[in-house]
Amino acid sequence: MRKYRVLIDSKDEKGLVYKISKVFFENDMNIEKNDEYVDKENNKFFNRSEVTGHIEADELEKKLKEALPKANIKVIVPKKKKVVLMATKESHVLGDILIRHYDGELPIEIVAVVSNYDFLRPLVEKFKIDYFHVSHADMQRSEHEEKILSLLEMFGPIDYIVLAKYMRILTPDFVQKYENRIINIHHSFLPAFIGANPYKQAYDRGVKIIGATAHFVNNNLDEGPIIDQDVIRVDHTYSWQEMRKAGRDIEKTVLARALRLAVEDRIFVYANKTVIF
Repeated sequence: MRKYRVLIDSKDEKGLVYKISKVFFENDMNIEKNDEYVDKENNKFFNRSEVTGHIEADELEKKLKEALPKANIKVIVPKKKKVVLMATKESHVLGDILIRHYDGELPIEIVAVVSNYDFLRPLVEKFKIDYFHVSHADMQRSEHEEKILSLLEMFGPIDYIVLAKYMRILTPDFVQKYENRIINIHHSFLPAFIGANPYKQAYDRGVKIIGATAHFVNNNLDEGPIIDQDVIRVDHTYSWQEMRKAGRDIEKTVLARALRLAVEDRIFVYANKTVIF
């Protein structure tokens, strides 16, 4: 018995669910889970199904495309996704993902950790994961990224790159190579305080909520499609250091949730936003 995740998006029209279900029925497939959504404003239909059966993946995709010739269709065989983590100096979100991976909570294979500093090598190597230090010192941004891209190519196809507090802005060329496959965690409930020490800025402004946002990276700084967000309330009794501590806890959970959604093929990206099942 084979198991598939089927992702379909198209212009909305009558009978789409019937046509999809008919293909599954005629090929003796069982629908274990099904989610659908219609964006009425943009007349877009989205469907995610988990199905089992004996048909081959390419044959199932062919039959679905015959039934819905104008739709975007993916038939995915569930498996561990290959992930590269990129970090700088902060350890909290990187360590959290490493622990979740070690405990088997995330269906991923961490291929490597890449950092522009060597600070986090001892932490990563405790988990028996390869650590690559690619320094940016005395180097143009484009040259530094070329070195990283050459390194990434050595790992073969990569499903996702996770910026675990990687504190360098990626160029459009880098982003284009991994479009909608680079996940970043931002230290605020966007829109956000930018620049150095955002928690000190938040403290100085007397904010009442702090949070975190996980999003796909695009060419507009921190404006990519949002995957997950969360907040907690704070008050005047919090120092900026206490805000930072609380914020880091949110960053860990939000990034982990976003990564899980991605590797379980639950995200549709369109119009710089997401539909998530």
